[in-house]
Amino acid sequence: MLLLIILLTILISAFFSGMEIAYVSANKLRLELDKQSSPLNSGVLKMVTRKSGQFIATMLVGNNIALVIYGIAFSKLLEPVLYDYLHTDSAVLLVQTLVSTLVILLFGEFLPKTLFRLFPNALLRVFSLPLGLFYILFYPLTRMITTVIHLLLRRFLKSTGNGEAENRVFSRVDLDHFVKDSENQQSNENKEVEKEVKLFRNALDFSKVKLREIMVPRNEITMLDVNIDIETLRQKFVDTGYSRILIYEDNIDNIIGYVHSSAIFQKAKSVRPFLKNVLIVPETMAANKLFSRFIRDHRSIALVVDEFGGTAGLVTSEDILEEIFGEIEDEHDIAAFIEKKINEREFVFSGRFDIDLINEKYQINIPESEEYETLAGFILFHHESIPKVNMTITIGRFNFKILKASHTKIELVYLTIADD
Repeated sequence: MLLLIILLTILISAFFSGMEIAYVSANKLRLELDKQSSPLNSGVLKMVTRKSGQFIATMLVGNNIALVIYGIAFSKLLEPVLYDYLHTDSAVLLVQTLVSTLVILLFGEFLPKTLFRLFPNALLRVFSLPLGLFYILFYPLTRMITTVIHLLLRRFLKSTGNGEAENRVFSRVDLDHFVKDSENQQSNENKEVEKEVKLFRNALDFSKVKLREIMVPRNEITMLDVNIDIETLRQKFVDTGYSRILIYEDNIDNIIGYVHSSAIFQKAKSVRPFLKNVLIVPETMAANKLFSRFIRDHRSIALVVDEFGGTAGLVTSEDILEEIFGEIEDEHDIAAFIEKKINEREFVFSGRFDIDLINEKYQINIPESEEYETLAGFILFHHESIPKVNMTITIGRFNFKILKASHTKIELVYLTIADD
C-alpha cells in the first residue's frame, strides 16, 4: 500500500512540475489558434491559464501536497529496512533523506520537466482535463494565497496589479515561435503557405534591419555635378530611365539635393532652380524608422551617409518594402545580377549578391556577419584587398575564382565548394 502511495505521489508531482514548465514554454499563439480543433480542451486551458498567478499557485500547491505525502510514505517504507542495517536515528534520517530526494528529483522534476519542455503545447492539451479538475479543487486555497500576495505587494512594493486582468496581447516571442513551428510544418506542395510564413518572418525581423543592409551603394548611384547644363541632365534622364538623379557640388560626398525628371520639360539655364531637398540619414538607422519618416514627411528617397559624413548609398521606399514583401522592381535595381548553378558544388554569382539570399536559396551556408552583406564583401573581408581577374581565393571550404573585377569592386565569381 505504501509503495502504491509513493508511486502515485511521484506521478502527481511529475504532473504538476511538467505542467508548470509546459505553461512557461508553450506557444501561446498556437494554443489560441488550436481552439477550433478541440473546443473542450481549449476551453479548459483558457479557464486555467487566464490568470498566470492563479495557475502557478495551483501547480505549487498541488506539487507541495504531493511531496508532503510522498515524504511521509517514503519514510514509513524505508525506516524498518534501514534500522536493520543502521542503528542510529541520525544515520537512518540521512540515508532516508538522500534516497527520497534523489528519487523525487529524478522522476518528479528532471524527467517530467525535460519531457514537457519538448512538447509543451501537445501535453497541455492532453492533460487539460485533469489540470482543470485540480484547478477547481484547489481554487479556494490558491485564491486566498494569491489575494494575500497581491495585498502584500500593494502594501510593501506599491504594486497596482490586482491579478484580475491578464494581458492577452501576444509577445514577439510567441509570434516568433509560431512562425518557427509553421516553417517546420510547411510542405513543398503548399507554396502559398510558404510565402505567407516568409512574409510573416520578414515582418518580425523588419525592426532589426539597418539601412546599410538594404541601400544602393555609392558606386551604383547616378550623380551629376550641379554645374552641368540642362541638356546634359536631360540626356542622362533619357539614358538611365531614372525619375530622380542626385546632384552634388564639388565632390560626391557633398550631395545638395536631387532633380526630378519633370525638370527636363522646363526651360532654364542651370540645374539649381529644380533642386529638391534630399533626406539625409545615417547608415546605422533602422529601416522601419526611416519608413515611418517617409510616410510622415511624404518622401520616398533618402541619402545614406557613413560615420564620417561621406556618401554611403541611397535608399528608396521600394528598398524598404522589399525587406517585407520580397523583390520589387524599381529604377535603381541592377537587372544584370547573375546566379547560375552548374552542379551541387559549383556556382556562378554576381559579387553584389546578398549572402543571406544565396544561403536561403542554395543552402550553401556561407558564414554571415555584420561586417559584410554581399559575396564580394565576404571575399574582401577575408582577402583584405581587391583581387585580380582569374585569381583564385580559398576561404575555408569555399574556392572563389574571380571572373570579372574592376580596380574598385568584384563583379563576378565562380564558386567551388570543397568536400567537408
